[in-house]
Amino acid sequence: MALTGVMRPGHCQLRVLDLEESVHFYQDVMGLQLVGRDRSNRVYFKCLDERDHHSLVLRQSERAGMDFYAFKVSSRAALDQLEADLRAYDVATERIPAGDLLETGERVRFQAPTGHLFELYADKKHVGNPMGTHCPEAIIDGRRGISPLRLDHWQIHGSDLDGSRDLFCDVLGFKVAERVLTEDGQGDMAVWMSCSHKAHDIAFVRDTRDNTLHHAAYLLGSWEGVLKAADIMTIHRASIDEGPMRHGITKGTTIYAFDPSGNRFETFCGGYDFYPDMEPTVWTLEEFGRGVFYHSRRLNERFLTVVT
Repeated sequence: MALTGVMRPGHCQLRVLDLEESVHFYQDVMGLQLVGRDRSNRVYFKCLDERDHHSLVLRQSERAGMDFYAFKVSSRAALDQLEADLRAYDVATERIPAGDLLETGERVRFQAPTGHLFELYADKKHVGNPMGTHCPEAIIDGRRGISPLRLDHWQIHGSDLDGSRDLFCDVLGFKVAERVLTEDGQGDMAVWMSCSHKAHDIAFVRDTRDNTLHHAAYLLGSWEGVLKAADIMTIHRASIDEGPMRHGITKGTTIYAFDPSGNRFETFCGGYDFYPDMEPTVWTLEEFGRGVFYHSRRLNERFLTVVT
């Protein structure tokens, strides 16, 4: 499908409790590439395969969690149009100047009804990856750590799921790919939403705790890569939440774990192709456990309660 408007998750800024411990974790355990530090002592990372300058920014804080989530849009004209559309939808916007983040152009910031801060941007420095674009090799040699292919999606929690869902559908052009119904079957308890051909680029879950992060997800290339990620997490004694196992929702394979600050992350593989003419897949609340953890068919307490 032709991608116009909002194209994909671009980057996020994560709060960590010990910056240097987190730098070690994301560089040596996750296998991300450190690409810079700025005057505010924020640290920038990219996945090896990604071509833009960064997809993760770490910031020292006394409280873990995510500052903001950013999507890349197809052009500066699309950025201007989306800002106008947000304002017409009665959503306040703020222009963040180019250069506020390393190698990143102007960003349009807004707050969703669930309390989360989002940004849209069109420009970021293209730095490429080790394969290059001229007669490249098929793989990147010498990878270390888990070494995911890209930042893939986020799952975030807040009370006004309906408002955020509608904003993303009506203004930003997302489609609902899968949903979990509320107990009475009349509303949504959770939605998985796509701005591309993926089964999801973001998921919202209804929760009384606004502006909270459940997890950031990184894509791996195979089920064997998910198993290797579990091995690496164990070698480094990372705290594993659940997995390796399969999802019913999205049909991907997965393992969830925590970084040293308690921020949950996912190493994810698979899923299915989603197109805008497809009807959403619907799950009842009674089958939510099987939808998330297809093999065990139950949700553990940490998965339901721990957010940052």
